[in-house]
Amino acid sequence: MNDNVYPLRIADAKNSIRHVFVRDLELEAHIGVYRHEHGRTQPIRINVDLAVREESQPISDSMQNVVDYEKVVRDIQQIVSKGHLKLVETLAELIADSCLQDQRVLTARVRIEKLKAIDEARGVGVEIERTRSDL
Repeated sequence: MNDNVYPLRIADAKNSIRHVFVRDLELEAHIGVYRHEHGRTQPIRINVDLAVREESQPISDSMQNVVDYEKVVRDIQQIVSKGHLKLVETLAELIADSCLQDQRVLTARVRIEKLKAIDEARGVGVEIERTRSDL
């Protein structure tokens, strides 16, 4: 994790918000606008922060009562595997939309970094935040 990137404080007991996150998921992706980025993969790093509505009653020890971060990762892997995308912004939007399909997710923040796009930088990319449209 970059030393200059700080985790968000999302969990909030007063507002019944749980923070579900995926940290530093590294994948190979077909992504990029430039000709030299086509026909090959490049490493990306993905971070996801989800603000999740907690139930009014204490949760039982069952996966159906929580947002499953393993499912979030599988969904991201599936999106990345579908083929070439030009923009990291497009990938971030697809991931946020996927996370918001779960009605308990109120907000999705997605950060994507291309790790070898610029030789002089550890990473370049984008971070977006999307909120449920029905709130």
